[in-house]
Amino acid sequence: MAQNLIEKIAQRYAVGLADGQEVHSGEYVFIKPAHVMTHDNTAAVMKKFKSIGAAKMNDPRQPVFTLDHNIQDTGEKNLAKYSSIGDFAKDMGVDFYPAGRGIGHQIMCDEGYAFPGKMAVASDSHSNIYGGLGCLGTPVVRTDAAAIWATGQTWWLIPPVAKCVLTGKLKAGVTGKDVIISLCGIFNNDEVLNHAIEFTGDGVKGLSVDQRLTIANMTTEWGALAGVFPIDDVTMNWLKDRSGFVGSRAPEGVPSESDGNGTHPRINPETIAALEKDVPVTDADAFYAKVLEVDLSTITPHISGPDHVKVMTSVADADKMDMKIQKAYLVSCVNSRIEDISQAAEVIKGKKVAPGVELYIAAASTEVEAESKRRGDWQALLDAGAIPLPPGCGPCIGMGKGLLEDGEVGISATNRNFKGRMGSREAKAYLASPAVVAASAVEGRITGPEILEPGKTSVSISENKKEAGASGSVEILEGMPAVIEGEIVFCHQDNLNTDGIYPGKYTYNEDITPDEQAEVAMENYDPDFGSIAKDGDILAGGFNFGTGSSREQAATALKYKGIRLILAGSFSETYKRNALNNGFLTIEAPELITDLKEKFGIEKLTVRTGIEAKIDLAASKIITPGKEYSISPVGSTAQELILSEGLENWIKKRI
Repeated sequence: MAQNLIEKIAQRYAVGLADGQEVHSGEYVFIKPAHVMTHDNTAAVMKKFKSIGAAKMNDPRQPVFTLDHNIQDTGEKNLAKYSSIGDFAKDMGVDFYPAGRGIGHQIMCDEGYAFPGKMAVASDSHSNIYGGLGCLGTPVVRTDAAAIWATGQTWWLIPPVAKCVLTGKLKAGVTGKDVIISLCGIFNNDEVLNHAIEFTGDGVKGLSVDQRLTIANMTTEWGALAGVFPIDDVTMNWLKDRSGFVGSRAPEGVPSESDGNGTHPRINPETIAALEKDVPVTDADAFYAKVLEVDLSTITPHISGPDHVKVMTSVADADKMDMKIQKAYLVSCVNSRIEDISQAAEVIKGKKVAPGVELYIAAASTEVEAESKRRGDWQALLDAGAIPLPPGCGPCIGMGKGLLEDGEVGISATNRNFKGRMGSREAKAYLASPAVVAASAVEGRITGPEILEPGKTSVSISENKKEAGASGSVEILEGMPAVIEGEIVFCHQDNLNTDGIYPGKYTYNEDITPDEQAEVAMENYDPDFGSIAKDGDILAGGFNFGTGSSREQAATALKYKGIRLILAGSFSETYKRNALNNGFLTIEAPELITDLKEKFGIEKLTVRTGIEAKIDLAASKIITPGKEYSISPVGSTAQELILSEGLENWIKKRI
């Protein structure tokens, strides 16, 4: 059966497969990624690692530690945390990049951990960025990171894949940031939620690696789990140039991993030649759940926000609105690379930041800053009045100097503008390209270096339906029930968030017992849920079930309540991870949920349906009186985790 690029790379990093077994969207697999990156949250993963009884890394070359989030905090407590991470890295023999070296995602790309054709994960949502280099990058949670440290492996549910066909060529003055802002703003109804995006089309060749990294990075905000570009001549040329750069042309004073003879351990002529001989390529007749088409020549500069990434306004319209700003930012993992800084410097050179405006700049890494200084771009920004910050995350995540205050408006080349993320909840943050940020900083209001009047962006989307797989093809492991039965309890709400499932006021009560968790399950959604739902029920929810925070109690509370499993039209990916990591099964059944909505409506929050359902795992079906529904296979990977009562116990059995 044909495979797309996402499936091809996943195939290479899947472990424990039967001879000749192919992997496809909708299947659970164990994966052994090439690398796993953790940043400041390494300290939390260390606690998890030790709590499960692990004493050494399965493969010290697999993890990468980078300190980048809270680097402006020089308080005793944070410095002690950073020191403990550094000591742990040394003891374990793990590659470690200290605070000030750069943003972890940039290091992963520049130092060859996120190598084209490989799979790399990170305990951070913006690991999608690795897809700009043709590396399958996707986020994992902290328990997954600890599992990889201890065993080399974790699990992955291969997502549905959407093909995004890029045609045409960007106009002068239009950037990769404008592309992804437009994609988020046009396709803003969860069209690609929890999908992996494969970018293709003749428009790809006109995009630089820096532009690809920007687009891939913000597929996270678009709702996707990965965004991967093809490995082409642009990618190969970047690698070849990079090979020489890290070996013999790295700026003075920048840490280099060269062995002194111009050879880098991951980006070198040998690794590049090996890639050229074995580039993963999509099969001609591969299946895609959706196909999007975008004509790049019709995209114009836009801003995103405020408060939401999926709301956009053309720069031409914003210019007419005379939107005054107080702060501007050229920081973060999405737009602080050499090309970005150069674009901003070109706009601002010879000018000054407007009175009453603060422009903050932070390079993505020490290497980027050094190269920008060599080119004169960094000094041009400083001469204009920009305020430099150390290479790291900082104001993008509301840490350190330069945060937005009450009533202020900011324009930022970052990736998120959620209310309160960059400072006060009473401030407004807009996202834009580095060129627009620079022009706005000079004018004191949101504008662009030149105004391109927007036309109609040429886009389209189509959906494909995949034929159901053969029944009875799933092998059931010993101890795993082939059929799970129970009465369906229906909670119709779409986008039911984790606070509705498990109230936030209980989240940090570390002493709460399983029984007490069960008592408050769904309390914010429906106070009567506790008396309606019974031990042994099957819960059916709406679409995008479990959106919101990453609190794992939103899964465990329902498990402790005695719910056998959850059916929903779709799930938040983080919710699915937390559920299976705790040995709790979730199954997507959109057709069933649609039927339940039609039958029971939305008047009651919780309904005992009287429908006795059989979840036939062997046949991949839900059987109800009068109708059967196909579901994706619950394969051996998911079964192992359920039988082990979760990932932590699965790890303990293997160390």
